[in-house]
Amino acid sequence: MLLDDAIPVGWPPADVRAGFLGQAGPVSLDRALEREFEERIADSSTLAFRVALGVLRHREDAEDVAQDAFVRAHRAFASLRDRDRFRAWLVRTAFRLALDRRRGDKRRARREDAVAVEAPAQAESVEDAAARAELRARVGEAVDALPEKLRIVTVLAAIQEHDVASVARLLELPEGTVKSRLHLARKALAERLRWLASDSGTR
Repeated sequence: MLLDDAIPVGWPPADVRAGFLGQAGPVSLDRALEREFEERIADSSTLAFRVALGVLRHREDAEDVAQDAFVRAHRAFASLRDRDRFRAWLVRTAFRLALDRRRGDKRRARREDAVAVEAPAQAESVEDAAARAELRARVGEAVDALPEKLRIVTVLAAIQEHDVASVARLLELPEGTVKSRLHLARKALAERLRWLASDSGTR
């Protein structure tokens, strides 16, 4: 699994959305555009957050990235040529911002180590918790190693369980291209996970 076990639904809550709109910067929209923006954000915000979380796998970082994407979207909204494609634009923006954040986040390793030693759930043994944390780390490492164009289709397909047609619409790509990239991504992930398993087995 790419993400935390518990994924918030309907993110961000209204107070968070009001907060980033209140700090959206010098660009102001007329009432009609503001209403349209709020409607489109309400429709797209959870997906943008989940995409960021799929890349970063740390909730607070994903929230920061999603809010940054919302602020940029607010500033650019009036100048977008086709606002019907706003959802795809926001998803790509959140994905790229999350990649930038991950590349520059030197604290990631320490956070992942901390997750591995967190107290397990009541019904879960220490050994099971450690195994689950190790599996999540291995899958995350394998996904991180994918090229960007393969990683985004993997994240979208895994997080929202989008079918090929949905991913193609979101990324504005031909369905055949999405199918090909998903096939290449799954093959690369399988090979990477086999390599990680064999490597850990020799230690």
